[in-house]
Amino acid sequence: MPAAALLDVLIVDDQASTRHLIRSCLTQLGISRIRECEDGEAARELLRTARVHVIFSDINMPKLDGLGLLSAVRASPAIASTAFIMLTSRADTALVQEAVKLGVNNYIVKPFSLEVLKKKLEAVVGKLT
Repeated sequence: MPAAALLDVLIVDDQASTRHLIRSCLTQLGISRIRECEDGEAARELLRTARVHVIFSDINMPKLDGLGLLSAVRASPAIASTAFIMLTSRADTALVQEAVKLGVNNYIVKPFSLEVLKKKLEAVVGKLT
């Protein structure tokens, strides 16, 4: 996996404050190539032309939720191997199990710290350099 500065990341969340928090954490980790979408539908459109290494996606969003986006990503051969980290505001075992069945790489329960985000990201992409 590329060094932190070379990672392309997509943040998908309907809450601007959450997108800002994730962007801030990623920037502190040396990641600067970051795109954002407000919902899964917008992310699915973006992913038709843009390639990313990691997607951080909320589960609960309007239009297309995180599980729907995860399903769409895994069903598309061109992007099926993209790392996918799910964000949830609750430790809902059933949702996490559904995400695992669909091929999620990791998940983060909100609220979270920089240390938690880094640990979850490194578990997926390897040590950030």
